[in-house]
Amino acid sequence: LMVWLRRTTHYLFIVVVAVNSTLLTINAGDYIFYTDWAWTSFVVFSVSQSTMLVVGAIYYMLFTGVPGTATYYATIMTIYTWVAKGAWFALGYPYDFVVTPVWIPSAMLLDLTYWATRRNKHAAIIIGGTLVGLSLSIFNMINLLLVRDPLEMAFKYPRPTLPPYMTPIEPQVGKFYNSPVALGSGAAAVLSVPIAALGAKLNTWTYRWMAA
Repeated sequence: LMVWLRRTTHYLFIVVVAVNSTLLTINAGDYIFYTDWAWTSFVVFSVSQSTMLVVGAIYYMLFTGVPGTATYYATIMTIYTWVAKGAWFALGYPYDFVVTPVWIPSAMLLDLTYWATRRNKHAAIIIGGTLVGLSLSIFNMINLLLVRDPLEMAFKYPRPTLPPYMTPIEPQVGKFYNSPVALGSGAAAVLSVPIAALGAKLNTWTYRWMAA
């Protein structure tokens, strides 16, 4: 019974986080469609996607104890998101409407850290978490390079989720906005470490709950 409970909890968690990753991508991932706020949205997107990836990936990796599992988990998230992207496309929206994050290379770095440190959990949290946060926004710039004419797309298909009172009157210009990758990487690197620790702790809590 305990083996069955453990496996069920484990698979349920993977499905829940993978589905939530898809929903979060549809909301936070369309940074291009906020026109004047595109760079700001990219920073928020980098932080949200890094932390969400690291919490699920480290949970799953420590659950199995096998380096390579984080990459497998990121692949699941990517497939879910591509399915969602296809659904939006079927509704008549452009192919670029949902931006699928480049999760897999960052997850590979987490796996590599876990393998290189001989399955050291704390190294995976500190070094792996930092590498995920630093790398995701860099890898994800591939999306901006591949999307055709972001500004034209943004004005043609504005997101309906931004309320009128939040719509900027003039382009928002600030100190860090010229480098969304730098700010996104910095913020995500700091935040991914405690979130990775949370993912590791969730693992412990799950085992304790199942053993009770």
